[in-house]
Amino acid sequence: MAVQEMVYGFFIPSVTLIGIGAHKEIPERIKALGGSKPLLVTDKGITKAGISQQIADLLKENGMECVIYDETIPNPTDNNVHAGVDIYQKNGCDSLISLGGGSSHDCGKGIGLVVSNGGKIHDFEGIDKSEKPMPPYLAVNTTAGTASEMTRFCIITDTSRKVKMAIVDWRVTPGIAIDDPLLMVGMPPALTAATGMDALTHAVEAYVSLAANPITDACALQAIQLIAKYLRPAVANGQDMEAREKMAFAQYLAGMAFNNASLGHVHAMAHQLGGFYDLPHGECNAVLLPHVEKFNLIAKVDRFIDMAKAMGENVEGLAPRAAAEKAIDAIKTLSTDVGIPDGLVELGKRYGVDVKEKDIQTMTENAQKDACGFTNPRCPTDADVAAIYKAAL
Repeated sequence: MAVQEMVYGFFIPSVTLIGIGAHKEIPERIKALGGSKPLLVTDKGITKAGISQQIADLLKENGMECVIYDETIPNPTDNNVHAGVDIYQKNGCDSLISLGGGSSHDCGKGIGLVVSNGGKIHDFEGIDKSEKPMPPYLAVNTTAGTASEMTRFCIITDTSRKVKMAIVDWRVTPGIAIDDPLLMVGMPPALTAATGMDALTHAVEAYVSLAANPITDACALQAIQLIAKYLRPAVANGQDMEAREKMAFAQYLAGMAFNNASLGHVHAMAHQLGGFYDLPHGECNAVLLPHVEKFNLIAKVDRFIDMAKAMGENVEGLAPRAAAEKAIDAIKTLSTDVGIPDGLVELGKRYGVDVKEKDIQTMTENAQKDACGFTNPRCPTDADVAAIYKAAL
């Protein structure tokens, strides 16, 4: 009998430091990568919180100059990337440090791609389009959700098309990732909730992905278990260092899972909400997650039962379908407990955006082209995707 060949890759930073005080090693680690004058890519919120200057001072104490680019916006754009490239080149920078959540890391990755390869960020949309390695690159995380500090994913908004470009490239994987709970304490409850639900989405989508394997399965299930236990206390009390540290591990584990098993239609659809309405990614994922997974359930019943158990649900004595549905119930309950809006219309109102049913057709067409959907366990038609959007309104 012929054996079908299947080769799995596993992508991860060469070095990762997780734990209280880990950020103090930034100067030593950027030097080890070969950097001497890094561009620090971050956002105004991080600067306002004093963290950008804290890292700049730490570098200065160790004899290193850095240039701060803090114009990154949520859902970073092609304009952000090209402005950062200009600053990098004009100031003679030789390395990159991204500081913040997913937006800062995505922007930093985009800058690195263009600095090394030339052209425009649009040239790298898709899978493994780069030809040259990134500059020395260290990513410092301040949220517990995106895991962008350790992934090969880079999501940039194309302002002309109002579409999020999914760039998946092994070369953008940071050389060193740092997750220090001390830098996460300042996250407000709403951001803690949104990023935590983003991490849960990563773990769930990776666990039911068509590209899942035993390594990603182990990471995903452990992440789901930790998030179910520690997200609520992290939202309730941001000073709870045990919850902060456990969420740092959880989001990293979820990153290990989806960085290698990829994602699904939650992300494919959420990217359109971000690109079209500029809505925050984590909350879009959180609202869509139970609706997409309800659609996916019949493809992976056993795996949904595993997830229900990981989230603390009692499935003893239940028929398989009923046991699997407990996972969907647990996701909805957690989402409600941490304050995620019930639907997309309510989410839009929170940010002053009118989410309209008439836009669903355009978003559906774009979602069906998104690379994240290629590993979804069930193949939705355009009508299926539109129906999920409508159900999530």
